[in-house]
Amino acid sequence: MEYDGILLGMGNPLLDISAVVDQDFWNKYEIEPNNAILAEDKHLPMYDEMAAKPTVEYIAGGATQNSIRVAQWILQFPGATSYMGSVGKDKFGEEMKKNAQDAGVNVHYYEDETAPTGTCAVCVLDGERSLIANLSAASCYKVDQLKRPENWTLVEKAKFYYIAGFFLTVSPESIQLVAEHAAANNKVCS
Repeated sequence: MEYDGILLGMGNPLLDISAVVDQDFWNKYEIEPNNAILAEDKHLPMYDEMAAKPTVEYIAGGATQNSIRVAQWILQFPGATSYMGSVGKDKFGEEMKKNAQDAGVNVHYYEDETAPTGTCAVCVLDGERSLIANLSAASCYKVDQLKRPENWTLVEKAKFYYIAGFFLTVSPESIQLVAEHAAANNKVCS
């Protein structure tokens, strides 16, 4: 079985910025333990603050991208998986691209010049963690990006597609095109 590009994921890429923080940090940003929320304006400075910590870790994240990275790890064939989504044209977008490629995923991000890369602060304190997601550029993917020849080639090559429900709020037209292709070519789309 040929594995090259066999699985394509489309979703909302978020760069996980993970760091151990102190109680003052939790208080400053009104973080509750074991919580997962969308960022408000009061949270926006936390991403650069966490990035400046010496123990910060970066992980190419977001629900679909996490699943694609795990599938890539299981398959152990370079380039078996591909992933599409929207990132900003910035340092966090570059970090995510490097991180995903290092995991063996063939990423084809659309680089939006109007919004920063989506991020997720993973704030760890005393064994508890809380997630604060700032979708930003992850919400900017358009069907025109999917239709570009270099991206549509990935759709045609894949035999399986994984698109999480979160992407429905971003580009339902893209999901529809992939689903129609999958149905017409007896491929699996979930």
